[in-house]
Amino acid sequence: MSRTALAHANTTRHLPFKVKYPSNIGFYAEVKKRVDAYLVAAAGKQGLSMYVKTAILFVWLLTSYGLLVAFASHWLIAGALCISLGLAVTGVGFNVTHDSNHGAYSDRRLINKAMALTLDMVGASSYVWTHKHNTLHHRYTNVSGLDDDIEKVPWARFSPHQPRNLLNRFQHIYLWLLYGFLLFKWNFIDDFTAIARGNIAGSPIPKPSAWDIVVLFLGKVFFFSWAFLLPMLFNPWWAVLAAYAVSAFVVGAVTSVVFQLAHCVEEADFPTPKRDSSEMEKEWAVHQVESTVDFARENKLVCWYVGGLNFQIEHHLFPRVSHVHYPAIAQIVEETARAYSVRYFAHESIFSALGSHARWLRRMGTP
Repeated sequence: MSRTALAHANTTRHLPFKVKYPSNIGFYAEVKKRVDAYLVAAAGKQGLSMYVKTAILFVWLLTSYGLLVAFASHWLIAGALCISLGLAVTGVGFNVTHDSNHGAYSDRRLINKAMALTLDMVGASSYVWTHKHNTLHHRYTNVSGLDDDIEKVPWARFSPHQPRNLLNRFQHIYLWLLYGFLLFKWNFIDDFTAIARGNIAGSPIPKPSAWDIVVLFLGKVFFFSWAFLLPMLFNPWWAVLAAYAVSAFVVGAVTSVVFQLAHCVEEADFPTPKRDSSEMEKEWAVHQVESTVDFARENKLVCWYVGGLNFQIEHHLFPRVSHVHYPAIAQIVEETARAYSVRYFAHESIFSALGSHARWLRRMGTP
């Protein structure tokens, strides 16, 4: 269990939406200066690589979809294409959607806005995601009561500051299956409830403009058209629903696990504000580093596919920087953290990170 968590384990309390961080100790200023110097020297390095990767991912996605709709005559072939389609959609989400929603895909704002709509294309609102992820998760990482990514009570207990129930005793077994239902919730539940309630996990979100509502509506229409209506012109309805179920499950499972490996592991801290105020113990940048963990930084295939999400420490400190720079930036961040006595941790492999996540789930569910 994390050092901060030990102080108030198994407690909950209502947190104000605006939690304050103390003034910095110089760590963030120094690491930012060093990273800015690197980015100046690496100007233009991002260039064509992101567009080439985008083209590869979309060719993969469209090919899998086209073959599945028009040529999958056997269930084994259809199953393989469903998995391929799910992995392709997830790859686009990791590399294109994630970067563009942070304004990191391109130096041009309109390009970022356009590519961010790839999330709406798969039936999840980019408007809701921006507030859920960019605001709540990035600002209040691993803070129970504010970071919606860890607020899954009663189904899951990710933080020592959340209540435990009998069901959680087995969460290290059943959660791997529930992870696969992420896209189903996005497509049919989460976006609508967030807009209707005007909040995410109790934290208010800005009232959407008329244009935001139009984009959300058109995104859902587009998604349901390509996911259900068009395939039903060529295939039985039950086969289309089965294909959606398999593909969506792959998207949900892979997406959930990759994000969990960065925060819900044994080495990550789960800080909470001081008992007598709404101020956190450590400055924002230190909080980000110590509540986040990197993994598989030397695995080129993982790095390419997950779009830098295995460099979550660097992403949390510099979310508007393209993920193609994260391997180089990681060395700078780790060296600076060592100089300022800020704890920095990275798992050597994805299997090491998976083991840590499994052990954390079991620990959080064990009385």
